[in-house]
Amino acid sequence: MTGREIKRKYARSVLGIIWSVLNPLLSMVVISMVFSTMFRRSIQNFPIYYLTGQIFWTLFQTSTTASMTALVDNRSLLLQAKLPKQVFMLSRIYTALVNFAYTCIAYVLMLLVFQVPLNPVMPLFLVAVILMVLFSMGIGYALATAYVFFADIRYLYGVFLTFLMYLSAIFYPVDALPEAMQRVIGVNPLYVMIAFARKSILEGTVPEPIEWVKALAWSIGSLVVGLLIFKTNENKVMQKL
Repeated sequence: MTGREIKRKYARSVLGIIWSVLNPLLSMVVISMVFSTMFRRSIQNFPIYYLTGQIFWTLFQTSTTASMTALVDNRSLLLQAKLPKQVFMLSRIYTALVNFAYTCIAYVLMLLVFQVPLNPVMPLFLVAVILMVLFSMGIGYALATAYVFFADIRYLYGVFLTFLMYLSAIFYPVDALPEAMQRVIGVNPLYVMIAFARKSILEGTVPEPIEWVKALAWSIGSLVVGLLIFKTNENKVMQKL
């Protein structure tokens, strides 16, 4: 199912899956041109700072948005075959993760271009990815369940994503904000995961214990709550479909 989703996404594209590498590269060039001068004194190695936030944001946004319609899009298959319903959400999550892996090719190239030094804590970047995937799974389960009963949630979620993106400090320094706003952004789960990854790549330091607690609490908490919502409403979902 993941293979099918990837083929469908690039079915009419000449370059195909290469866009998963080109898109973040082109996006980085545009954002760097706009914001590098503005933030170059307050953010060291701004292109990598931005790209780290952007690829994590894209992983969350694509996986949760796609998961939302997974049950409704596969209604006929759900009614005809006796399959675990989680399979349909997980296939969307895995598709986003595969695209993320291709995007990381561009990311590694940028690390080389901007001469980001290797450090022993870089593998923690993978930990941040796992935590983001777990968090996205939980949100995906909840959204997929809600979408069966209330299709307009797609539009509400789109507005919420825009709001959440600007609270994730993808392209601006948090230190430049008022203290009250810094506290608000500090509890944003997406910013927590992004900051976790940035520390391992750009700073070469292990995240503080409180950052570990926040990241684990958000990811595991989201997964547990999302699964609970999904399992509790499983029969109602089938009746509605």
